Amino acid sequence: MDQVDPAGGDSERAVPGQPDAVDADGQEVVGHPARHGRFPSRDRDRDRPEDERAEALKERVYATFTGLAIVLVQQSNVDHLEPVRALLTLLVGIVAITAAGFVADVIAHVAVHGAFPRRHEVGRMLRVSGSAIASAATPLLVLALAVLGVLDLDAALSIAALVYLVTLGLVGFIAVRRTHAAWWKQALALAILVALGLAVLALQQLAHGH
Repeated sequence: MDQVDPAGGDSERAVPGQPDAVDADGQEVVGHPARHGRFPSRDRDRDRPEDERAEALKERVYATFTGLAIVLVQQSNVDHLEPVRALLTLLVGIVAITAAGFVADVIAHVAVHGAFPRRHEVGRMLRVSGSAIASAATPLLVLALAVLGVLDLDAALSIAALVYLVTLGLVGFIAVRRTHAAWWKQALALAILVALGLAVLALQQLAHGH
């Protein structure tokens, strides 16, 4: 005999430990999505730390390339540049990258899902795009020392460029090491990554230089 839900809802009660539905990927869902006010796909999207780390790292690498290009272009014109302007140029450039990344995520979400992102999704987007600002923390600090007169501007720009280069090198090295491939394959992959990085840097310098 069917039991009646006291709340006046569905007359059928879920059996403990038994799935009430199966999602599109064949995964069992305990508790019908409509009954609990959630949807399996959104729940899975909410719990993807590895994907979020990958996206954050991508934003950080992109911002590092851009920041390095800005610093190198400024260094080529250091005789006609004030420390405050150098600092503000790098800060505005990184903030612009961060804002562009966030807006791009929102537009992509609306285009794919047909709805604006929820609060937790907006938080994830902000964390991911905010990685771009984190990449510029040390270079901005070094340029701030130049503004205070502690460092010469040329030296500060050189240090900032070195920080960016070391960051890119470490990211590439760690990425290649995690493949667990043979040493010569890792060396070849790292060489390819370095070549691609130099090509991207040359294009960005050309763009910022004009």
